[in-house]
Amino acid sequence: MSRNATLHRKTFETDITVTLNLDGTGQADIDTGIGFFDHMLTLFSRHSLVDLSVRAQGDLNVDYHHTVEDVGLTMGACIREALGDRRGIRRYGFFSLPMDEALCEVALDLGGRPFLVFATPRKHAMVRDFEVKLFEEFFRALTVEAKMNLHAREIYGDEAHHVCEGIFKSFARAFRMAVEPDPRESGIPSSKGVL
Repeated sequence: MSRNATLHRKTFETDITVTLNLDGTGQADIDTGIGFFDHMLTLFSRHSLVDLSVRAQGDLNVDYHHTVEDVGLTMGACIREALGDRRGIRRYGFFSLPMDEALCEVALDLGGRPFLVFATPRKHAMVRDFEVKLFEEFFRALTVEAKMNLHAREIYGDEAHHVCEGIFKSFARAFRMAVEPDPRESGIPSSKGVL
């Protein structure tokens, strides 16, 4: 069964195309016009083993918000489409990841009920000209469209770049775990019979 999707989203603010393959090898082809965001999406692809292509043109002359949020919406919709009815997946994922002085963890559930907890005291820190708070907007958009429950937190850290990297890598590893086929589960991984 093929678990991939391509979606195009065009508004007056952004023009975005995302292609992903959940059963890839971690090949990334990312161009959003926002260098730090590209770096984080590349890390996600490599550590989740999801092949990911993102092409985004946005109103970066205004700010980065529309582009970051709309990439989250489009990527989340691709995840939802690629997962189909979610039959046979592990569903849950968790990963705690050290990144130099920072320790971050992510727990997620692909159970169909979107919710985000994004817990870092560094929300308003800047990495060059990128405000970390925008990653909360990205993950909120992604979780809504993917119908994913995602809890991401910085346990401790000092350098904002390391915290962001720790969150994206732990998200990637938790996501990889959750979308893996479960050899003991052939049906829908829920007592309800539907996700």
